[in-house]
Amino acid sequence: MKLIRYGSPGAERPGMIDAQGRLRDLSAQIADIAGAALSPASLAALAVIDPATLPLIEGTPRLGPCVGQVGKFLCIGLNYSDHAAETGATVPPEPVLFTKATSAIIGPHDTVRIPRGSTKTDWEVELGVVIGSTAKYVDEAEAQACIAGYCLINDVSEREYQLERHGTWDKGKGCDTFGPLGPWLVTKDEVDDPCNLRMWLEVNGHRYQDGSSGTMVYKPAFLVSYLSQFMSLHPGDVISTGTPPGVGMGQKPPVFLKAGDVMRLGIDGLGEQRQEVVAD
Repeated sequence: MKLIRYGSPGAERPGMIDAQGRLRDLSAQIADIAGAALSPASLAALAVIDPATLPLIEGTPRLGPCVGQVGKFLCIGLNYSDHAAETGATVPPEPVLFTKATSAIIGPHDTVRIPRGSTKTDWEVELGVVIGSTAKYVDEAEAQACIAGYCLINDVSEREYQLERHGTWDKGKGCDTFGPLGPWLVTKDEVDDPCNLRMWLEVNGHRYQDGSSGTMVYKPAFLVSYLSQFMSLHPGDVISTGTPPGVGMGQKPPVFLKAGDVMRLGIDGLGEQRQEVVAD
């Protein structure tokens, strides 16, 4: 299934995409694409619904973040061997963990705002993992069962704040609008191999990132298992798993976002995003 949230910010309603690509309303079945609605039992109940029996959503409403009420937005750094190489780093012996503030989350086509004083705002196309069952001290086999599905994420990053302002990466990762999610949450039964997906990102029509999740070092099930050793993961938590090469700071010379730029990005089977960039 491809599950969506649509409507104005803060008032999104749940829906799904039918076989013809049309939006269908799920408000009579679940309150939101969030929390307990992402459990295996809930997703199984949704899967047997004939989309043709659901109300058709007319027009082209705004798509919100594909997961609501996100409790934790966890991210993995330097998790693609070719991206680590372009930054002059080596893949660490254990995953690098940082967090994005949940207040950074926006819809897939919402506006990205460059923070005041920023000169190094960057892009990163990433594969997101959405948790469907609580994971605590799970092994990899158990971890796979805890995944509800996958989504497209743009891990927008301010490199000066991240790397030059001392301390953790979080201050350059959690700025408002730095976490577009969606357009869809694709349940894991529709993703044959999350480690073999083409990923790309363009700025103003120029393709900077054109890679594959095949160069991901620490795979989704391993990451869920690994993170569950340090904290419980709950339904609706999101893990952003890293990016392939082609980020702005890896260009020679570096290229960073400015007001007026337009980003487009996508992952095979998980849809596309488009964001206009403005100054905050």
